[in-house]
Amino acid sequence: MNLALEKMTVEIDLMQNATYIVKDGHLTVVDTPPKGFGKQVISWQNGKPSHYELNYSNKL
Repeated sequence: MNLALEKMTVEIDLMQNATYIVKDGHLTVVDTPPKGFGKQVISWQNGKPSHYELNYSNKL
């Protein structure tokens, strides 16, 4: 990830599967499920993402 402060832009790798959150000019990569299958739930408050939760299950 490359950061250019004068433009407030960032370069990301589009070949990497990921979920990103941008809040107040800061980019955060959301954690992925450690194994198996999962989901990411992002909660919002006052028009901004406030927190996220990560749930996963294991395939047998």
